[in-house]
Amino acid sequence: MLMIVTLFALCALVIVVSGARLSYYGDVIAERSGLGQAWVGVIAMASVTSLPELVTGVSASIIGAPEIAAGDVVGSCLFNLLILGVLDLLSPKPLFHRLRPVHTLSAALGAILLLALAASILTASRWPSIGWVGAPSIVLFGGYMMAVRSIYNYEHTHDQVAESEGLGERYAHLSLKSALWRYAGTAVVLVGAAANLPGLAVRFAEATGLAQGFVGTAFVALSTSLPEVVVSLAAMRLGAWDMAVANVLGSNMFNVAIFAVDDVFFTDGPIFAAVSQGHAITAIAAATMSAIVIVGLTARPPRLFGRVSWTLVGLTAIYLTATWLAL
Repeated sequence: MLMIVTLFALCALVIVVSGARLSYYGDVIAERSGLGQAWVGVIAMASVTSLPELVTGVSASIIGAPEIAAGDVVGSCLFNLLILGVLDLLSPKPLFHRLRPVHTLSAALGAILLLALAASILTASRWPSIGWVGAPSIVLFGGYMMAVRSIYNYEHTHDQVAESEGLGERYAHLSLKSALWRYAGTAVVLVGAAANLPGLAVRFAEATGLAQGFVGTAFVALSTSLPEVVVSLAAMRLGAWDMAVANVLGSNMFNVAIFAVDDVFFTDGPIFAAVSQGHAITAIAAATMSAIVIVGLTARPPRLFGRVSWTLVGLTAIYLTATWLAL
């Protein structure tokens, strides 16, 4: 047990260090390429920080543990949205007062994908399959691609990254090519460390005799979401608030696409029919948390007291309730 905890701590330390550098190079790429923080966060950052979920889901599917794969996907979505509440708590100025309109679109598309995932699980027996792959996988993956395209179009039609985001040339000392290479190298280190966390989390949780679904939703999801936590906090310290939030919302959309990939590697039939319907409830809870984020982005409610906002209270309450239901 001591060895497991020690290895977990070492992997976490590597993720913290590499995650901070990943945010830095991501911010450089956002400025030097002109793509903007939101787009880089949704695509580049989110795809890298979600790779542990991909590795975990595929591994769990191959060994015939669909509950772990499903719990990791929906549990990570829940935890990612809770990160936004934490960022709001740490921000001197209310987080949702800082952000651009594109995040409303990202949150809405993420909620739609999560509801589609929940519906796929609840109606799994009614869907046809192609070989062992369920038709919902094609719908969900196609939905993710359409969502990414919609965000790209919105960014370049409405926000026009030429807004400069008020940053100016902060990274004149680094070329775009150099930043891309350093970003890629740092991503490899981060993913390598993060890929070890799920196995360690499962071994630790199994020693306590907890149910497999709860292990996936709570322990494995928390460990695979550590890169999102570190990268978003590091982006916040850089003042790259849009990138921090885009990373979280983009990761949730990517997670739904991951579940479609898991279905390909789960050869005992469509994975949607092999998991418990309790995961649909968790996915609905994550969609509800996305709705709260949308309210925060549009209504921008005032804080209750100090730095505690209605948004933080709502996100925390739903997260704790969904985790309890997963027991």
